[in-house]
Amino acid sequence: MSEQRTVIVLAAGEGKRMKSALPKVLHTLLGRSLVGHVLAAAAPLEAQATLVVVGHGAERVREHLGEIAPAVAPVVQAEQRGTGHAVRVALPAEASGTVVVLNGDLPLVRSQTLVDLVERHERDGNAATLLTAEVADPSGLGRIITGEKGLERIVEERDASPAERAIHEINAGAYAFDAGLLRDALGRVSTDNDQGEEYLTDVLGLLVAGGHPVRTHLAGDPDEALGANDRAQLAQLRAVLRDRINEHWMREGVSIIDPATTWLDVTVSLGRDVVVEPNTQLRGSTVIGEGALVGPDTTLTDVSIGDGASVVRTHGSGAQIGAGASVGPFAYLRAGTVLGRKGKIGTFVEVKNADIGSGSKVPHLSYIGDATIGEHTNIGAASVTVNYDGVDKHRTVIGDYARTGADNMFVAPVEVGDGAYTGAGTVVRRDVPPGSLAVSNGPQRIFEGWTESHRPGTPAAEAAQRALRAADTPEAAADTETE
Repeated sequence: MSEQRTVIVLAAGEGKRMKSALPKVLHTLLGRSLVGHVLAAAAPLEAQATLVVVGHGAERVREHLGEIAPAVAPVVQAEQRGTGHAVRVALPAEASGTVVVLNGDLPLVRSQTLVDLVERHERDGNAATLLTAEVADPSGLGRIITGEKGLERIVEERDASPAERAIHEINAGAYAFDAGLLRDALGRVSTDNDQGEEYLTDVLGLLVAGGHPVRTHLAGDPDEALGANDRAQLAQLRAVLRDRINEHWMREGVSIIDPATTWLDVTVSLGRDVVVEPNTQLRGSTVIGEGALVGPDTTLTDVSIGDGASVVRTHGSGAQIGAGASVGPFAYLRAGTVLGRKGKIGTFVEVKNADIGSGSKVPHLSYIGDATIGEHTNIGAASVTVNYDGVDKHRTVIGDYARTGADNMFVAPVEVGDGAYTGAGTVVRRDVPPGSLAVSNGPQRIFEGWTESHRPGTPAAEAAQRALRAADTPEAAADTETE
C-alpha cells in the first residue's frame, strides 16, 4: 500500500429516536456495537491512523473504544455542529493521501466494499469517491445525481423534482477524499442552512464546483447502506445480519436446522459438520468443534465445545466442554466449568468453577460448585458440593473412579479419594481415604403405630388403620375392598 490512509468514524450523535440513555453507536448488533462493526469493516484498509469523533456520551464511548480498539484515537466534538464540522475537528494536520470518512451507524457495510471503494478512489485519482446504494424505497433520503464526469450533486427529497425523486441511488454514508482537497474544502463549508451546521455533503458540492473529479462507487448489496435510527430499525438490521451470518456458516459446512430462530454473533466460530438445532443463540467467543450438536433451546456465551460433543437445552457461559462430552437437557453451565472428554453433565445440573475429568458423570439434579472431580467418577443424583460457609468459598475434591451415592452433601473443604464410595444420603464432612466407604446415617429404626398416636384422625392415620386391619384378617381385607 503506497498511499497514506486516515480513517475518521463519525460517532458523536445522540440518536434521540433510540430513546435510550446509551449513546447510539454503543447499541449492539450480534456481538458488536454499531461503531465496533464499522471499525471491524475498516480494519483491512490498514490506515496509519483511525480516529473516532465522540460527543454525546463521550466518556462511555471512549471507554468502549479502549476495550475493543485501543489503537483508535477518540476525538471530542464538544459541540455537535454537523458532519463537516466533525471531520474538520478530527482531521489531523499531518494527514495526507486518502481520508476515509464513515458514519458510525453503518454496521452492515462489508470490508471488501470499503477496500474496493478506496482502491478505486486511489486508482482513478479522484478528489472524492462516494459510496452509494440502489435501494427499493428511497423515501426520505437524498438522491444521487450523476453525469458523464461523475457526481453532480446530492439533492434532498424535499428539493427534488419528480424525475429526481424517481432515482433510487442514495448516499450510503462512506466517503474517500484526497486529504489536501478535503482540508481546503472544509475551511470553506457554509453554515447557511436550516440547522446552521457544516455538512460533509457540502464538501462534495465544493469539489464538483471547483472542477475536481468526484465519483460514486455503487455497493453490490443495498443492505450495506442501512442505518439504525430507532429500535425498530435496529431489529431489522439484526435480522439482516443474522441471515448473512447463518448463510456464511451453512456454506462452510454447518447444518442450521432453522435459520430464522438461530442467532450467532459475528465473533462465534463453528467447525465443519456442526448441527445447530432451532432456538439456539451462540454469543461472544463461543467456539464449536467439528461434528458437535448444539440445541435446541440453547444459549451459550464464551463457551468452547469440543469435537463431537452434544449440548442440548442448556444455558451456559465461560465453560469448556470436551470432545465427545454430553450436556443437558436443562443444564446450567456457569463460569469456570470444565468438562473433560466424554464426560457428562445431565438433567437439571448446575456447575460452577468446577473441573470434571474425562469420562466422569454428573447425571441428575445436582449442584457442583468449586470442585475438582477426577476421571471416570460417577456423582449420584441430588448431590451438592456445599462450598459456601457464609463468608468464604471452599473446594471439594473427588478422585478418579469414585462412586458417590444419591443425595450426598459434600461439606467443603473436603476430599474423597480415588476409588472411594459414599452411601446414599451421606453428609461428607471429613476426608474419605482412597478405596474407603463413607456413610453418615445410623441404622434404620422403626416406630410402629407412630402415625396413629401422633397424627390421630388424619387421612394418613385412617389409611394406616385400614392397611393394618387388612393384614390381620382376610375378613377385614374383604370389608376394606367393599368400602
